[in-house]
Amino acid sequence: MATYKMTIAGLERELPICKVNDKLDIAGFVIFGDVEITVASAAELIKKCPDFDYIVAPEAKAIPLAHEMARQSGKPYFICRKGAKLYMQSPVHVNVRSITTDKEQTLYLDGLEGEKMRGKKVLVLDDVISTGESLLAVEKLLEQFDVEIVGKAAILAEGDAADRDDIIFLEKLPLFFHD
Repeated sequence: MATYKMTIAGLERELPICKVNDKLDIAGFVIFGDVEITVASAAELIKKCPDFDYIVAPEAKAIPLAHEMARQSGKPYFICRKGAKLYMQSPVHVNVRSITTDKEQTLYLDGLEGEKMRGKKVLVLDDVISTGESLLAVEKLLEQFDVEIVGKAAILAEGDAADRDDIIFLEKLPLFFHD
């Protein structure tokens, strides 16, 4: 299998090249199980991010990063879930489509969690920002609670996302186009 070698938060990793379609491949970055990269990336992102009261991230790959950034910063985090859960009180939802998912999904945020963040400074977090659709969905959920989004951050910015000036990230991740 082809791989792409890169350094993230001072650590070398070889990412598998994955086919998205006949014209595009991506380097698959999976944070699950990689405690070393999670801890190092969280520390580096915290240094780059403005002060915040809460972290909010979409399910699922950003969960380890959100947890570790919360642990290191002492600030709480909430996860926008891919399905409504029985314990959620007055959940709010939006639809989202990302580059790594083949169909539209719905993200849910517990209304009680949203109320806790009302008027507070929130850092929106993901593992990789590519199209920005997941971040946009989280932002739309948070709009309902009048939070101040002080930053949007990720470990990697993929493709054109690396040219954005409204996100914080550690490294650029190329896209691989072919005929």
